[in-house]
Amino acid sequence: MNKKTLLSFLFLLVFHQTNKAQESKSRDKNNAKKMEWFTDAKLGIFIHWGIYSVNGISESWAFFNNYISHDNYMKQLDGFNASGYKPEEWVKLIKESGAKYSVITTKHHDGVSLWDTKAPNATTTIKHSAAKKDLISPFVKALKASGLKTGLYFSLPDWSYTDYDGFTREHKRYKLGEEPKRWNKFLNYYHKQLDELSSNFRPDLVWFDGDWEHSGEEWQAQKVLKGLRSYNPDIIINSRLNGHGDYETPEQGIPVVKPAGDYWELCYTMNDSWGYQPYDYKYKSPNMIIRTLVDCISMGGNLLLDIGPKADGTIPDQQVKILKGLARWTQKHGEAIYGTRAGIPTGHFNGKTSLSKDRRTLYLYADWAPYDGIFYLKGIGSKVKSAKIVGSNTNVDIRKSGTDLVLKIAESSVDADVTVLALQFDEPLKLDQKTSIKVNLSEKKKTSAKEQVTEIADAMQDGNNPFLNTKLAIDGLGFEAEKKTLNPEVYSWITKNAESLFQTGKGLPEGHYQGNSALSADKKTVYLFVEGKPTGPIALKGVKNKIARIRIVGEGTMMEPEIYNKLYWSAIPGIIYIPVPEDRLDKNLTVIAVLLDGPLDLYREKVGAIESNL
Repeated sequence: MNKKTLLSFLFLLVFHQTNKAQESKSRDKNNAKKMEWFTDAKLGIFIHWGIYSVNGISESWAFFNNYISHDNYMKQLDGFNASGYKPEEWVKLIKESGAKYSVITTKHHDGVSLWDTKAPNATTTIKHSAAKKDLISPFVKALKASGLKTGLYFSLPDWSYTDYDGFTREHKRYKLGEEPKRWNKFLNYYHKQLDELSSNFRPDLVWFDGDWEHSGEEWQAQKVLKGLRSYNPDIIINSRLNGHGDYETPEQGIPVVKPAGDYWELCYTMNDSWGYQPYDYKYKSPNMIIRTLVDCISMGGNLLLDIGPKADGTIPDQQVKILKGLARWTQKHGEAIYGTRAGIPTGHFNGKTSLSKDRRTLYLYADWAPYDGIFYLKGIGSKVKSAKIVGSNTNVDIRKSGTDLVLKIAESSVDADVTVLALQFDEPLKLDQKTSIKVNLSEKKKTSAKEQVTEIADAMQDGNNPFLNTKLAIDGLGFEAEKKTLNPEVYSWITKNAESLFQTGKGLPEGHYQGNSALSADKKTVYLFVEGKPTGPIALKGVKNKIARIRIVGEGTMMEPEIYNKLYWSAIPGIIYIPVPEDRLDKNLTVIAVLLDGPLDLYREKVGAIESNL
């Protein structure tokens, strides 16, 4: 190759790479613009409604898993009457809850279409159910009139369609390689249904499900995406099309750590069921749901909260109660919900946080009422311009110590579920790098007992146990020599909670518990440091172990935890909720001992990023 040819080649290579980089940058910019409403929304309402609500059994899975025959399952069509269905009231309740979008099941895996599909041999509510109605059209009409975004759930599999290959767990109709004509017949059927949903309802979002049964090529994912985009160039889809999509959808389990992608959404039930099941009494409280929403907000994601209407189209009272409880909180705290972005790293505040888009406002979420109205915020490198309680505009008193802040609020301004503080800065927030906390017990301090106890808990979390070189015993004895240098209140707290301080090591990693913690030397007991008065049961995530017992350190009260969202088919542990009796709380810091069935075993899943394939 001569010099001239080489230079030409290098020029073309640089030009190609530059052009490719510019195209990628432009694509990312367009995608960010498309995704902005979704990122700002934070809360959506999922609706699982279908014939499975007649008997109150698992949606589609009841016959797939052979809990009931397919024939008997489909007989529920005769009882699915939608006689009390009032879509305008549904939408009113959804909007009141604070949701900015809703996703409704147009067809689950059982193949029953809730709209007037013209696809050949389709089973529909208008032709085959007692309702004799198109149930999607009036809901979408009401949704669009309300200003909320429209999401449509669509099942890729159709286990009732005679030309789909799958039927039940034990029975498959045919193999694709042996009967390609039947598979193509199904593909034409399902492409037609997607075209109908796009042309009839003009959705903002399509929520696929069931992609595990086939590859992206077999589903003709690229053709699906091209078709959807032909109706709406800005259509958003979830990742359940074999990775072709815009955002990840973790199910039931709140992520322990922030997902890697910019866009994600937790789909979540109010009890343990998606559709209406009258004997599933395991409803979470509004407090738990609000705190789950805050958890999602703090990690930059959305909560898609599910409701399951009855066969007559009415929403169960318990579900309405939860939506009303959610509404109370969202209406008060909208500023700290919509349009926010993921918060600051853990270690600065012992609760959840988020930031405004310009990073000039920091929101602190506290699901506890602090004794003396005091919160601690550490490592803030920017000057606070103003601070208030969101929803009340009550100011927050600030005492500064270096880059650490002591924030004091009026006890009357504490919210029943989650109190939100907003700190404004003149510049995008700068943080000081977190330093490892160490405590010198021999040093006399002028700070309050509560501040000193909190500092000890901070040091324990970092693995800097100040008691390792003292004579403190597990029963609190042997510590008398330190009594003369310590605040009497601090000394009393140390000797009372000695078990949690004796030879204990570094606490739980980020994400498993929002406050400080410590771990026993044998790794079998987790000690949780609980600030103030919790507004609900404290939550522990991602612990694989079974719980042997839970008690309050220093005074022995036993507590029975409740575990939610432990799915039999998933490796993700359920959330452990621990109710703490108010009359047993310590005014400085309560310590909870969680005894495990063996050395601590943690689950830390990585929810990956999804790239737009549109």
